[in-house]
Amino acid sequence: MNARAGEPASESDLINVHELVAAYFELTPDPRDPAQRVAFGTSGHRGSSLDRSFNEAHIAATTQAICEYRKAQGITGPLFVGRDTHALSRPAETTALEVLEANRVHALTDAYDDYVPTPALSRAILAHNQGLAPDAGSRADGIIITPSHNPPRDGGFKYNPPHGGPADSDATDWIARRANELLEDGNRDVKQQEPSAVDTYDFRGEYVDALSSIIDMDAIRSSGIRIGADPLGGASVHYWQYIAERYRLQGRDGAASLEVVDPIIDPTWAFMTLDWDGKIRMDPSSPSAMAGVLANRNRFDILTGNDADADRHGIVTPDAGLMNPNHFLAVAIHYLLSHRPQWSADATIGKTLVSSAMIDRVVASLGRRLVEVPVGFKWFVPGLSDGSVAFGGEESAGASFVRMDGSVWTTDKDGILLALLAAEIRAVTGQSPSELYRQLEAQHGSPAYERTDAAATPAQKARLAKLAPADITADRLAGDPIVAKLSRAPGNDAPIGGVKVMSERAWFAARPSGTENVYKIYAESFAGPEHLAAVQAEAKAIVDAAIHGA
Repeated sequence: MNARAGEPASESDLINVHELVAAYFELTPDPRDPAQRVAFGTSGHRGSSLDRSFNEAHIAATTQAICEYRKAQGITGPLFVGRDTHALSRPAETTALEVLEANRVHALTDAYDDYVPTPALSRAILAHNQGLAPDAGSRADGIIITPSHNPPRDGGFKYNPPHGGPADSDATDWIARRANELLEDGNRDVKQQEPSAVDTYDFRGEYVDALSSIIDMDAIRSSGIRIGADPLGGASVHYWQYIAERYRLQGRDGAASLEVVDPIIDPTWAFMTLDWDGKIRMDPSSPSAMAGVLANRNRFDILTGNDADADRHGIVTPDAGLMNPNHFLAVAIHYLLSHRPQWSADATIGKTLVSSAMIDRVVASLGRRLVEVPVGFKWFVPGLSDGSVAFGGEESAGASFVRMDGSVWTTDKDGILLALLAAEIRAVTGQSPSELYRQLEAQHGSPAYERTDAAATPAQKARLAKLAPADITADRLAGDPIVAKLSRAPGNDAPIGGVKVMSERAWFAARPSGTENVYKIYAESFAGPEHLAAVQAEAKAIVDAAIHGA
């Protein structure tokens, strides 16, 4: 924890926007350097122009690769393009549109030249493709330009195919491989020309007008509660204002009031407080990054935050402050399964395998089936698309769920939606989500949960990613018998890229970091913080023994 975590940013913490944007156009990456190549993680390619990892050459090559990929897939419909508020997003959009124009791809940008949240782009793709056959050539897809909650110096570039959610590894591997081939050849095969005109789409109107099909906006309005929404300088800022206007959440005649807290757009994010490591990071699940928001907690019945592309949520209540993301997921699932009578009784609840086991207990207590998948929201896409998964959530404060009638809403994370759900929960139950979580603890126990990092070389990380259950020789975890050792997710049998070890009272999962020489240890215990500490210590010893034995 940095000594300045939670403190306001100072002048020395801020980026030089002119220098950052100039570097985007002026610096050329060296594709022989692995750090300067195109690399798609779970949320697209990310990097900084200052590091030669997010420059015009990268975006031109990646967009050309996307054009070739969609052609090979027979996709001829429009391609929706949206961007967030990071300084590198606008120049990246300009580059992408030039390549799309030269490749004769019909691009659609925002009708108001506004920022586009990730869930709004997912909704646009799904709305266009509704009723089309899965192999119809006229299907749409999209590009969302965002590094999510990353620091202001970063840029991000993500492809969403016709299913509307994050592209799977087959698609991203193909796109990244082709983009790097283009880079290695000096982008000679990249087509690029300035568009004469670009057609537009009303992302905001389509998204906000459809909210009444998934959230009980009437219950929120009639409750009279006070709602605060802080966009954290991100793409949701004008969406929240339109939500207040569209659903008459303006405090008149006893109606609920919705206030946009700090509607500031500043690519330096000078108004933010520093995250745990002393960096500016727009993470709505971090108490340090949300310190400025938390100062307003007593002004509202529900106060929320979103990251730069609004695919994550932070929920603040007067009685508890910022809720742990796992806690809110458990409350959200319990509430939805009790207040969505049109949902199919066969629809499952999805969670990533590093999310809290409290969710397992909540789902089981309501007689529903849980589907546990590897880390990455892409695993929920098929189920959310066909309604077989009613809710998909991950421990990093990302989730989405189906509409009132059980049909698809988004196939990407939706932080605006989850923030509005918190308001609905407060309006309908008369209790805050944190109060409801304490009731779940009384029924199911009180888990202690934490993620830590441990050092590992690239070779050790590679071995961890390929570990099999037989490689774990321990038979006890913090005094309890081990009941399961997993290297594949029980919900879909997909490799988890690490291991998960479980006892009756606790579990840990270990996965290699994609960007640093560490591996991540997620751990949880229903036997208290001291037992959790023992689980964490033994988890490191168990994993180290396995990966050092290579």
